[in-house]
Amino acid sequence: MFKNLLKKKEKEVIPESALIKISVPIENLPKSIIPPKQKDLTDSQNEMYLKVLKHFSNPLLEIPDQEKAKIPASVLTDCEKAWLSKECILRYLRATKWVLNDAIERITLSISWRREFGISNVGEENGDKLTADLVEHENETGKQVILGYENNGRPLLYLKPGRQNTKNSHVQVQHLVFMLERVINFMPVGQDSLALLIDFKDYPDVPKVQGNSIIPPIGIGKEVLHVLQTHYPERLGKALVTNIPWLAWSFLKLIYPFIDSMTREKLVFDEPFVKYVPKEQLDKLYGGYIDFTYNHEEYWPALIRMAQEKREHYMARFQKFGSTVGLSEMDLRGVNEKQLYPVPKF
Repeated sequence: MFKNLLKKKEKEVIPESALIKISVPIENLPKSIIPPKQKDLTDSQNEMYLKVLKHFSNPLLEIPDQEKAKIPASVLTDCEKAWLSKECILRYLRATKWVLNDAIERITLSISWRREFGISNVGEENGDKLTADLVEHENETGKQVILGYENNGRPLLYLKPGRQNTKNSHVQVQHLVFMLERVINFMPVGQDSLALLIDFKDYPDVPKVQGNSIIPPIGIGKEVLHVLQTHYPERLGKALVTNIPWLAWSFLKLIYPFIDSMTREKLVFDEPFVKYVPKEQLDKLYGGYIDFTYNHEEYWPALIRMAQEKREHYMARFQKFGSTVGLSEMDLRGVNEKQLYPVPKF
């Protein structure tokens, strides 16, 4: 992982005529990008999937309301059933190497965690406690931006620690989770993972706040890793990291033992972003054609509106196709009139 830093190449000068001025998220995947076809399940994998599906299809099944407690507990809500799609179950099965009980336990823990964290209901319009108002101040400097898609159709979430504007706190974790939930809303049909573009560059225009740092404390770093690896398994498709200062390298070395092997394989350090992202979808700061300057008053309301519209589309189709566990995200995110992936009956 920790190779010598690559010698920086001279940046390509992009002519003004090629730049695409954008001030809000790119709402949909361009037709020029086609997500890769998903692999078919083997007979044994399909059998395992059906067993997990049957377990969570039990209408009397109760799930604890907290991650580290067994009571109180309650049955699945419709919104939780919508979250528990066919692809969701398969993500947990892959993450647990197709061990049945491990997958069931991990899904159960994630539902409990989502309830406790305040994101059990798929958006604040459905009653989530983690709301845009709660975390908006965290994004006033544009330290996290959803913008564009990479080569395989994964939506891009830029993380810019150099634009940090708040003191280290649990709210920063809430902000990251909020943005993860929003970037998931932007996933197109056929793609269920995202790409992180992490830039440690310093931004002098951002006022420094006493008690904040581009490098989080180990405690917050471990909490973020726990959230990503335990409750968003198989969601990270690629993480591209650039402009890494020595302090950040030291932090990465400390946190590295806590990163699981599957996540490590998805980390890419100091490689050109244009290798993974079409120029038409990439910020000009990294060799792309997008001329983007973060304006909070314009970007934030557009992000919230677009994400909510996508959730409403998802939930309307969830109701249209039976409001049950195991519906396919291909149907839920799609526009097909008839259901293409029916749910097995037990």
